[in-house]
Amino acid sequence: MIRFASAAAATLACALSVPAMAQQTDVEDPLPSGPPDTVFDGDFVSVGVGVGYNASYSGSDDYNVNILPIVQGSIGGIDINPRPAGLAIDLVPDADEGISFSAGPMIRLRSDRNDADDINDDVVAAYGELDRAVELGGSVGIKFPQLLNPFDSLSLSLDATWDVAGAHDGRVLSPSVTYFTPLSRATAASLSLSTSLIDDNFADYYYSVPPTNALLPDGEELPGFQAEGGVQSYGINLLLAHDLSGDVADGGLSVIGIGGWSKLVGDAADTPFTSIRGDDDQYFVALGVGYTF
Repeated sequence: MIRFASAAAATLACALSVPAMAQQTDVEDPLPSGPPDTVFDGDFVSVGVGVGYNASYSGSDDYNVNILPIVQGSIGGIDINPRPAGLAIDLVPDADEGISFSAGPMIRLRSDRNDADDINDDVVAAYGELDRAVELGGSVGIKFPQLLNPFDSLSLSLDATWDVAGAHDGRVLSPSVTYFTPLSRATAASLSLSTSLIDDNFADYYYSVPPTNALLPDGEELPGFQAEGGVQSYGINLLLAHDLSGDVADGGLSVIGIGGWSKLVGDAADTPFTSIRGDDDQYFVALGVGYTF
């Protein structure tokens, strides 16, 4: 089963479509007076695939290897940006210079504990598989360019989604801050800080534990737990991308590496699924390739 790690797809997007800001910063060649023409100036599509290593469920201390596909692009002035197991559409045209805004609809699938074979913990698996959630909502953002050099940027975004498939029937808010900068003509880096806030329905579905479980022998049952909403987690992701042609602005093939850490807090950390059977520290690493045309 293909699984998508939280935040991985969104972070990979920075590598697959680094814009004209990722031009020359080497001291041997002077910086250009303005951004030159790049593959990202008009319509473009970026596709990629990666191999990720992440927790088998939210709060697990067991890890799985997963495939992470991704698609991003801009067609007719409408931007298509990846989300974990989903997409966000930006309907606001970017400004030619200065601050840019983004806004549009988004969709994502949430498959946490959807397959008992992926849980890797027999006790947690005994509490049953969960339904896959289909979350619809919107995303808004703002980007500030040229903070520390002519080609970097700081982006703030907020995703808000609601389950429409009858799984958790809840709401998730996901604010994030991302700093992007080129390191050379071929290499770029991105650092993202993010958090997530969940409501009572979401928390109850994923983190509450019933007081009894007939499938487990005495002594192996987890204590009952009633979860409530609030802050679910916070974390950080670091991405490095390298264009194999030596010039990120001309598209083509690139390699991407990501390392991430997140901390479950509140009832997401206190639930026995995490506190007894798992770990509130969650790690993620991935290596992928992308192609832009």
